[in-house]
Amino acid sequence: MKSELVIRRPDGEDGYPVYRLIRNCPPLDINSCYANLLQCSHFSGTSAVAYLDGEIAGFVSGYLVPGKPDVLFIWQVAVSPDARGKGLAVKMIMDILKRDCCGHVTFLHTTITKDNQPSRSLFKKISTNLNTSIQERPFFTKETHFSGQKETEFLFEIGPFDPVGKTLPEI
Repeated sequence: MKSELVIRRPDGEDGYPVYRLIRNCPPLDINSCYANLLQCSHFSGTSAVAYLDGEIAGFVSGYLVPGKPDVLFIWQVAVSPDARGKGLAVKMIMDILKRDCCGHVTFLHTTITKDNQPSRSLFKKISTNLNTSIQERPFFTKETHFSGQKETEFLFEIGPFDPVGKTLPEI
């Protein structure tokens, strides 16, 4: 039997399921449920939720960087353990890039720690799919921004790429 996958814009009713999903995906940073409700409502145009056979399987939160309408920042990517290895994260990000609100996006940004190999691999794959490069530099540093309590977050700047909307490559 084939599984039914639905990727769509989230809404307020997805906030709590997203909160539970992220809580079950260590080592992701857990935001408050209220923050997830805001991501699912205020930032629904630049976020995506995935349901597999009616159960939440993934979430991507993103936003257009203020003052930079050509930059989509991906805040967090969560995929349930049962849905991993199926390209779901790439599909959700590409779904966001195809939306009208991202019609001017030519760069994709995110931050990743040095030891987060799954995220590094994900964004390298996206860069390859978009036929562009990645620039990497320290963004939020361990000592300056995290008082030594969290590892440095490196900014991945993917682009430029052509904002071709619905003709972006399928994954």
